[in-house]
Amino acid sequence: MTSLLHELPLRTSRSTPTAIALRQRSATLSYGELAQRIEGFAAALVAIGAQRQDRIAVFLPKQIETVVSMFGAAAAGCVFVPVNPILKAPQVQHILCDCNVRTLVTSSDRLAGLADVLPHCIDLRHIVLVDAAKNIPELHGVEIHAFQMLLDAGHPPSGHRVIDTDMAAILYTSGSTGKPKGVVLSHRNMVTGAHSVAQYLENTPQDRLLAVLPFSFDYGFSQLSTAFHVGASVTLMDYLFPRDIINVIAKEHITGLAGVPPLWSQLADLDWPEAARSLRYITNSGGAMPAATLAKLRASLPNTQPFLMYGLTEAFRSTYLPPTEIDRRPGSMGKAIPNAEIMVVHPDGTPCAAHEPGELVHRGSLVALGYWN
Repeated sequence: MTSLLHELPLRTSRSTPTAIALRQRSATLSYGELAQRIEGFAAALVAIGAQRQDRIAVFLPKQIETVVSMFGAAAAGCVFVPVNPILKAPQVQHILCDCNVRTLVTSSDRLAGLADVLPHCIDLRHIVLVDAAKNIPELHGVEIHAFQMLLDAGHPPSGHRVIDTDMAAILYTSGSTGKPKGVVLSHRNMVTGAHSVAQYLENTPQDRLLAVLPFSFDYGFSQLSTAFHVGASVTLMDYLFPRDIINVIAKEHITGLAGVPPLWSQLADLDWPEAARSLRYITNSGGAMPAATLAKLRASLPNTQPFLMYGLTEAFRSTYLPPTEIDRRPGSMGKAIPNAEIMVVHPDGTPCAAHEPGELVHRGSLVALGYWN
């Protein structure tokens, strides 16, 4: 099995280079084209001086350049830091300073919005813009690069050597109890997660996944890694209204959709056209699915399998409830996903009996390396 995160799309590119990897509105990118861009961006990062395990922040909405930047950073032997595109400048500053980001990939408009905070990001050395440079703030000691020019430069393929236990990404938690904390994930964490999820969802190259959750959220990012693991395609979408999601499902013949309870509550109240019933499965995480919401979704999508899951950034995904068990075990969070061991224990570490409350513990290669700093 592939052991490094960036090898997932690269491996698929060697077996099925013409298969579609990404869709964004009217644009499509094959696995062969995606691999070429990932390797080009990795070589460009090394050429401008990126060192092994340097942090590369990506502050963009869901678009092709976002995917190329994250996987390209991993291929360079660096660590990518996806920054939620809805964050305000002080929150972005906290992330860039906290993990000593050296390179920031963003757009001109977003860069302009960071003008007041970037002078405080003393480790920043490079900014890569995915669009035409305009209204660029003056930044002492920081080089500005054009994303496409870096790709077109044609640097020989290169990347610092990394192994599966090295850092691949730092994902920042929501910070509901203080400032966001960076969860450090290894290549092994992320590849094992892709393999495990694809295993119980039974993903195939014929699947078309719709990515609506932010890539700064491990559940959102895993739509990419899971698809790339099996050679499926991902449609990238930043939606305004829940109805937009249903329209894209129907138009693109989407087979898999991941959501969180607030989104499912909105979608459950809408009419689902016959064309949207291409969905083979839906998944829920980030909180318990309300029983009434699940009942509405099952009525609207009688041939769609709902997978109810539990997880957290620090351990990716812990459990899932198979669709065949939903009626028999209402309210259950299910069983351990592949490659994980889950137990409920007393404060002294001894196992709890059935129906006895305790602390959930998770063991295995999905458990993160820890918190940054």
